[in-house]
Amino acid sequence: MNEISCPHCKKAFKVDNVGYADILKQVRDKQFEEELKVRLSLAEKEKNSAVELAESNIRNSAKDHLLKKEKEMNAILSSKDSEIAEMKSKIKNAEIQKELAIRKALKETEKQRDSLLNDLKSKDIERQLFEKSLNEKFQADLKTKDDIIKMRDEEIAFRKEMKQKLSTKMIGETLEQHCEIEFNKLRATAFQNAYFEKDNDSRLGSKGDYIYRETDESGNEIISIMFEMKNEGDETATKKKNEDFLKELDKDRKEKKCEYAVLVSLLEIDNELFNQGIVDVSHKYEKMYVIRPQFFIPIITLLRNAAMNSMQYKAELSLIRSQNLDITNFEDKINSFKEGFARNYELASRKFKKAIDEIDKTITHLQKTKEALLSSENNLRLANNKADDLTIKKLTRGNPTMKAKFDKLDENQD
Repeated sequence: MNEISCPHCKKAFKVDNVGYADILKQVRDKQFEEELKVRLSLAEKEKNSAVELAESNIRNSAKDHLLKKEKEMNAILSSKDSEIAEMKSKIKNAEIQKELAIRKALKETEKQRDSLLNDLKSKDIERQLFEKSLNEKFQADLKTKDDIIKMRDEEIAFRKEMKQKLSTKMIGETLEQHCEIEFNKLRATAFQNAYFEKDNDSRLGSKGDYIYRETDESGNEIISIMFEMKNEGDETATKKKNEDFLKELDKDRKEKKCEYAVLVSLLEIDNELFNQGIVDVSHKYEKMYVIRPQFFIPIITLLRNAAMNSMQYKAELSLIRSQNLDITNFEDKINSFKEGFARNYELASRKFKKAIDEIDKTITHLQKTKEALLSSENNLRLANNKADDLTIKKLTRGNPTMKAKFDKLDENQD
């Protein structure tokens, strides 16, 4: 309970909390409304004053700003006018310069055009002259080609006629001579350290036609080639093929310890594979080629140049082999020596025994010869005795003709 005193009658009365709160609320609301009205009135006045002041300030500021902007605009307009006048002057000068430049460029263009026209005319004349020279050259080349074809046909006809006149052996020898002559033409200049001779060593059962070997100044072998030359006459009944000689050529190459093998062939004259140039047949036989005679010198040059590139490594390998003692090779040499010595000893024993047998046979033969000589001596003695008993009387006995001749001879001597 709360006790409240009346401000007029001073009478006190009590109210509960709800009532007290309600009274406080009424008092507060009323007071708040009065204060709110007063404050709103003051705020409205202040607002009106501020608005009027702001409007006055804005008007003054706007007036000053307008004056300032007007001055600035006047200054800008004045500068723009001067700039426009200057730009007009520049534009006029630029137009004048442009017109002068256009005239100058036009003159240069006309000059270049005239120059290009002259160049075009000269180029056209050069083209015509070039075409004319090309045509003349083409005609000359065509004539040369026709002449070459004609000469080739004549040469082919001549070769065919020559082949028909030669035997197969003579044809082969002609091809060998051709290759040897072609090589000898360049021997003194390009192949000074080269060996190119006919293979005459047939101890191993067969031989090639020619062997080419070349060494450097130190004696290291640069390259070695086994050559085989094959040809046949057109009239030969059984035509041979290049493959028929490759196996034997490979065998000769290995037996003569040559690095490469080359078959110089005129066989299969219509085969385009062999007519196109150097044919590598190493897929069948190692390091082997088949060529036509016109590629004889080029194949030597190609293989020789390739070998020259690896010559440094061969020389170094040879030096290393000469400086280092290979135990395996040493033992192999010892074993080879032992085997060779044993084989030679056995052969010598056989020869010695055979020689003893031959001596015995010779002694027997000499004994027979001695007996024959003794028998001949007896026959000679008997013949001599018969010769001693022979007289003129015995010869003329029973022969009156001979007796008369001898008597006449005695009378003449008297």
